[in-house]
Amino acid sequence: MSASNEPPGGAGSLDALGVALADTVRGTGASIGGLYLIEEAEPVLRLVALCGLPIAFSAPWLRLPLTAPVPVADAIHQDALVSIASQEEMARRYPRAAAVLPYPFALTAAPLAGVRRRWGGIVLMWPAVRPRTITPRERGHITSSARRMARLLDDAAGPPALPDQPRIVPVDAAHHPVQTGLAAADYLERLPEGALALDLEGRIAFATATAARLLGRRADRLLGTRPWQSLPWLDDPVYEDQYRTAVVSRTPVSFTALRPPDLWLTFQLYPDTSGISVRVVPSGERNEAPAPPATARSPAAAPTGRLYQLVHLAAALAEAVTVRDLVALSAHQILPAFGAQGLVLSVAEAGRLKITGYHGYPADVMERLDALSLDTDLTPAGQVLASGTPAFFAGPAELATNYPGAPQISGKQAWAFLPLIISGRPVGCCILSYDHPHTFTADERAVLTSLSGLIAQALDRARLYDAKHRLVHELQRALLPRALPNLSGLDVAARYLPAGHGMEVGGDFFDLLRLDETTAAAVIGDVEGHSIAAAALMGQVRTAIHAHATAGAAPDQVLVRTNRLLSDLDSELLVSCLYAHLDLARHQVAFASAGHVPPLLRHTSRPAAVLDVEPGPLLGIDTGGHYPVTTAPLLPGTTFALYTDGLVELPGTDATRTTSDLAGQLDAAGGHDLERIIDRLVHHTTPTGQHTDDIAVLLLRAYRPDGHRA
Repeated sequence: MSASNEPPGGAGSLDALGVALADTVRGTGASIGGLYLIEEAEPVLRLVALCGLPIAFSAPWLRLPLTAPVPVADAIHQDALVSIASQEEMARRYPRAAAVLPYPFALTAAPLAGVRRRWGGIVLMWPAVRPRTITPRERGHITSSARRMARLLDDAAGPPALPDQPRIVPVDAAHHPVQTGLAAADYLERLPEGALALDLEGRIAFATATAARLLGRRADRLLGTRPWQSLPWLDDPVYEDQYRTAVVSRTPVSFTALRPPDLWLTFQLYPDTSGISVRVVPSGERNEAPAPPATARSPAAAPTGRLYQLVHLAAALAEAVTVRDLVALSAHQILPAFGAQGLVLSVAEAGRLKITGYHGYPADVMERLDALSLDTDLTPAGQVLASGTPAFFAGPAELATNYPGAPQISGKQAWAFLPLIISGRPVGCCILSYDHPHTFTADERAVLTSLSGLIAQALDRARLYDAKHRLVHELQRALLPRALPNLSGLDVAARYLPAGHGMEVGGDFFDLLRLDETTAAAVIGDVEGHSIAAAALMGQVRTAIHAHATAGAAPDQVLVRTNRLLSDLDSELLVSCLYAHLDLARHQVAFASAGHVPPLLRHTSRPAAVLDVEPGPLLGIDTGGHYPVTTAPLLPGTTFALYTDGLVELPGTDATRTTSDLAGQLDAAGGHDLERIIDRLVHHTTPTGQHTDDIAVLLLRAYRPDGHRA
């Protein structure tokens, strides 16, 4: 690949990135390299360039959610190198990835962090013989290469157009002096053993006469074929897997196979970056050779690649929590794996098929197809669900024979209708569709039929989760204020974000109380744990604070009295709380803290920083607890950010550094709209939108009563 004169952001920038990836693979001694870029439209990673590996091997990895449990996603999220020293470590840390790549290798993933944004990441793989620990020199080389790629992207006029399939980037192998091709061929023909050359795709590029004789097929019939396809007695997933092991691990592999009726052959595979050299010799210990694997397999059996793909998709489906997760997973991984472009997921309810998710269709088409009767003649979905048998249509004419209206509605050209059934109970239907006619092989039909059962289980779980999740968070919203009061001289904005996954209710809360025309009280807190008990206690704490604040209690006394209430309730849960008394007439705010994270303060004349608020004990620990009061000016233009620890205490990060970064984000936001500032703060700490703890944020900004906002 070479750079072109195309405008930045087009194919030329991908060419330059491909050259940089190949340079990195060569410079680090890696055998395989991959480049991922983040798609603009949605938070997923797209594999755009690949070195040293057949494109067919990349099917499970073409598109990955940014939250996927894989090294490259973690490297991007942590903005740091992620290194895996062995297959055992991969199985321990990333079991789903290890299930699809059960080969010995070492791996390092690095983020592409630009000045303006995160661009993506690179993945490098080495043979298993590589030292288990990455050296400082290797680390520096990988890091500098990743920075160089990020600079290429920063300097482009815009993001590059992402290809549908990754580009295969050649890594120039060392050139060895040779005499002539004929001399080399003559040398090989004189050897008593057979010799084959395979390309990285597994196709036979060269075969000696001895190899052809041992394999029992003429050389011209072997060239361009894969051994396990052209030789029926090698047509077993076990043998194909030996080839895959050699390609991925870049280590020699040897196995013995029986050529019927009684000739045992030993195959020795020697891989490098350009292909695989194979020695074929008769086995010397025929009588002691191990029993061969089964040489016959059913027509529906999938080759090794499909088997690993099915394992990968099964593991991914097991992790899909919501229906939205399931649709996204199907769009990003199942559709590319089978070359499809469209997806419809529907459930059977009250004799109708209700669409719960789709991809690759216009919304108006889905409106026409939603809630159709199970016996409709517009789609085979109802009949497929009733019979429990999948239906495959290679083209519009085939579908139109029994369902003449279906092709005209969707505009698609081929379809796979998969019934979703659990223990004999119909759940719904999954439809994969194609923009062009597509012939379904027996292999594809078998894998899709197997996959339909996994999708049915995942859809049933996801719908149950969604129903419970709605009930839980409706309860939580009922416990939080529906609206915040309007106060002259004070702009306010608040946000509550439940944890990314989990059924139980969190205990984060916030409130803003009007006390009189010029004073108000702001409060934010976090009840320990995630449970109905935590939510109930949160409601009681909010009510107590409201009662004591409106009765005129000072900030410290509001917390003292609320603390006594917790003691009377004899709750085992603890509560952190930050209470602020806002005096808009005197331009002053007084804080009292019960072990809560301190607020951030920004004024137009000073950089944003953490406000040093002396904390008292958590509510519920000590009935005699004392809560010091800290005062700060509340001048026009002053912004306070109150938040719960879910915004700064993230797994694998330092909370102090995260808080400092958050202050920088508040400073950079300046006088923007408060809702936009909350968006910025939340996105900075949880860019993927997935967070393990609840988050509550309350922003307060003072302005002059004449309406001027700084």
